[in-house]
Amino acid sequence: MDGLAVVECERCPELCESRSRIVNGTGPDDADLLFVGEAPGEHEDDGGEPFVGRSGTVLDDALREHALEREAVRITNCVRCRPPENRDPHKGELANCRGYLEREISRVNPELVVTLGKVPTEHLLERDAAVTKEAGTIEDARLDGTPHRVLICVHPAATLYDASQQETFESTIATAAEIAGVTENDGSGQSRLDGF
Repeated sequence: MDGLAVVECERCPELCESRSRIVNGTGPDDADLLFVGEAPGEHEDDGGEPFVGRSGTVLDDALREHALEREAVRITNCVRCRPPENRDPHKGELANCRGYLEREISRVNPELVVTLGKVPTEHLLERDAAVTKEAGTIEDARLDGTPHRVLICVHPAATLYDASQQETFESTIATAAEIAGVTENDGSGQSRLDGF
């Protein structure tokens, strides 16, 4: 691991075969918000950045809607290599990559970690999750030995297949923006993390 970037890794033979590159997180190394997806898809594998396909467009639009620029947040994945046929990463693959993710979270030390979908939510909270019902809730999780607040969010792609998830997704992004101090609901412009 070179700083925040994983330069070489051969831990998962099947992923090494299916990837064209390792897709590292992007964004500032001191971001207040860190978004975590599950794994790169085809567009991410091609471009070398997380969330750049249709899901990325949904995420970017929601960030802009709440006065957040993509360049101001950090975006990463649980697994840094594309699984074959865009399948969910296996438990062993998640475990193999967990150290990289925890070190990234530890180094960035965000005010809030936002999980995008079921896989990252269950992986970081280490429990089963009903994401559509739990979206918008915040839990404490110990990552790399340090407590972090985790905001559960539906995956941006959920809004493409189920329009009823749009409001849930938008309201969760609004909560993230408020916690990061972007939305000045309390008039101070300061982070309101302690209120959650």
